[in-house]
Amino acid sequence: MTADAGLPGAYEGMLPADLVLVCGVFGNITDEDVERTVDFCARSCAPGGAVLWTRHRFAPDLVPQICTWFEERGLTREWLSAPESEFGVGVHRLTGHPTERPGPAPGERLFTFLEPA
Repeated sequence: MTADAGLPGAYEGMLPADLVLVCGVFGNITDEDVERTVDFCARSCAPGGAVLWTRHRFAPDLVPQICTWFEERGLTREWLSAPESEFGVGVHRLTGHPTERPGPAPGERLFTFLEPA
């Protein structure tokens, strides 16, 4: 399948998922888009499903906030790379049921990649 990963409609028919991979995304989008994508990922997990995600740890280190966003949405932290690592890798699992939250509006983007600096 070839689709725009920033559009929720690209995942139609594939959710809920047992495993959601978000690698190479969180370090290349705005913090607001990261939170919106975390929310979508949390709602996209089947009960017991996991999200595996990555984010660089360069300043400002958003990894602790990403963990908080997942945990506020009902996912439990299963593993997180050490803070002294250059790269943050995390695994959060939905141990209950996803919280009822409105999803993105039709056509709303989850994220847009930033232009390289």
